[in-house]
Amino acid sequence: MAQALLLLEDGTVFYGRAAGKIGTTTGEICFNTGMTGYQEIFTDPSYFGQILVTTNVHIGNYGIKNDEVESEGIKIAGLVCRNFNIPYSRALADRSIQEYFEAEGLVALDDVDTRALVQHIRERGAMNGIISSETTDIEALRQRLEATPPMAGLELSSLVTTTTPYEIGDPGAKHRIAVMDFGVKKNILRCFDQRNCYLKVFPARTRFEDVKAWNPDGYFLSNGPGDPASMDYAVELARHMLSDGKPLFGICLGQQILALAAGLPTYKLHHGHRGINHPVKNLRSGRCEITSQNHGFGVLEQAVYDSPSLVEATHINLNDNTVEGIRLKGKPAFSVQYHPEANPGPHDARYLFDEFVQMLG
Repeated sequence: MAQALLLLEDGTVFYGRAAGKIGTTTGEICFNTGMTGYQEIFTDPSYFGQILVTTNVHIGNYGIKNDEVESEGIKIAGLVCRNFNIPYSRALADRSIQEYFEAEGLVALDDVDTRALVQHIRERGAMNGIISSETTDIEALRQRLEATPPMAGLELSSLVTTTTPYEIGDPGAKHRIAVMDFGVKKNILRCFDQRNCYLKVFPARTRFEDVKAWNPDGYFLSNGPGDPASMDYAVELARHMLSDGKPLFGICLGQQILALAAGLPTYKLHHGHRGINHPVKNLRSGRCEITSQNHGFGVLEQAVYDSPSLVEATHINLNDNTVEGIRLKGKPAFSVQYHPEANPGPHDARYLFDEFVQMLG
């Protein structure tokens, strides 16, 4: 394999070997600590515009199965890993990770000291980076990297949302849910479908009047990529939904949009939460959940605690005490910052889908 490199915004360089497609790619560098589920992570729309670093040593070791995806294609901007395993062990796999990346046009970097890289991100924070397997000209790569916009301020949901509405499930199901697709994961839709719900998935920039005309029993705000503070259209939509009075549930970016609609600010985390083993405490039950997470923004904690008549914190992250769930006072609206559908990840938080369905009556 040819030599390749990762150049970070602060000038740090990590060398490795070329993997996947030969080329150059830029994006915000982030890391995921999950030990399994790499294919679902690659295809999660919330990673759009980000170069993924995997802390698990072996990536590709159980191959690629064409139906184990969370969207229609790979959404990460690039991959950095320790061992890019082209031979795979699973008999049911359809192809190798190298064949997959070549077909999807994804640039990857192999044989990197990912422990050192992750420690660097944890200390210095999230920043842009550039991977190249076609040139090692640092100055040329630095110029291209400088032209890459920072994640803060980027509106990206419009680039990953469905272009046309579509429906999922049995039209005769008990409940009708309008899903706003800001970058929704397929397993979220499955979790609703399994609970006797009929879904209509709407493009991110759909007008509230068009959503309401479908006559749903409740509204769902999905996960997705980018900075929620740049999504004025989604915040305005959520305000209309709150005024309509029907149950509203948000996941990840959906929580941030709900918070902004209620007048609570969001902010960019130092290096984000990404993995499938994050401990979260349910403040209402006192129980701890092990959760799947993928977000680089959050709701400002102090703003939540300073607004007891408006909102209550329902969940907190036990690693750093960030707010992981909120419920609006006097309105049937709640959200969580993590991923209860957890694909990959534990099923500890699947009860949240049941709670929302019960609210639909």
